[in-house]
Order: sequence, then structure tokens, then C-alpha cells
Amino acid sequence: MRRISAATAALFTLISTAALAQGTPSPDGAEVYIVNLDDGAAVQSPVTIVFGMRGMGVAPAGVEMEGTGHHHLFLNRAPFGEADAAVNIPADDNHIHFGGGQTEVTLELPAGEHTLQLVTGDHNHIPHDPPVVSEVITITVE
Repeated sequence: MRRISAATAALFTLISTAALAQGTPSPDGAEVYIVNLDDGAAVQSPVTIVFGMRGMGVAPAGVEMEGTGHHHLFLNRAPFGEADAAVNIPADDNHIHFGGGQTEVTLELPAGEHTLQLVTGDHNHIPHDPPVVSEVITITVE
């Protein structure tokens, strides 16, 4: 009997985790983009990056409100892909969270090329469904 209970609990955990991992629906036509930098731009550090959003609103992490999300900056990593779509966005040097609802950041970046991509996350830091992501841009810090 104990084995059945443990198996049932494990199955419930797996199912509930899968259900939670599905992103919140994104509004039709929602977009995010980098306002102040163009692909191929040459810049000096520190670099200010201004986030733009159309078709949805900004709400802090933890606030569940229809049609909203918050920004995440994917820095120096592969472009957002299918494997990223249903998992919490990690918080590390390549995934910068703006869970307070921030719409810009100033970063100290070393000289060289850097890739930037914005991804919206819902109240649980899970990308929306369908994902709302910007184009990847490359900048060069001189």
C-alpha cells in the first residue's frame, strides 16, 4: 500500500508540475523589442538597454494579471528556442530578470560582441504561450 501511495504522489507531482509549466496565454500580436539599440551597434560601457512592449502590459513577478508579463534579458546565449518555452526562465548571468516591472537596465559589459534578446515571462517567470520574444541583436562594446 505504501508503494502505491508513493507512486500516486509522484505521479500527482509530475502532472501538477507539467500543468504549471505551461505558459500564460499571450495577447494576440504582443511584441517586445529593444528600443535604443540596433543590431550591429557599437557602444561604450556601461550600456543602457531600454525595453519596449506592444500589445500587453508590464506587471511585476508574482502578480497574476491577464495580458501582462515582465521582462527577461537573454544575454550572450543561444536564441530563445522550443526547449525554453515551457520552463521557468533561470536567473543567472545569461538570464537577467526584471521581476519588479523594470523597463530598462544599465550594464557594465566587457569589450567585445554581446547578444541581447528580450523574453516576457508570466507571474511565475514562465514564457507566455505563444512566446513573446524580441529579435536577437548583436552589439559591440568598444
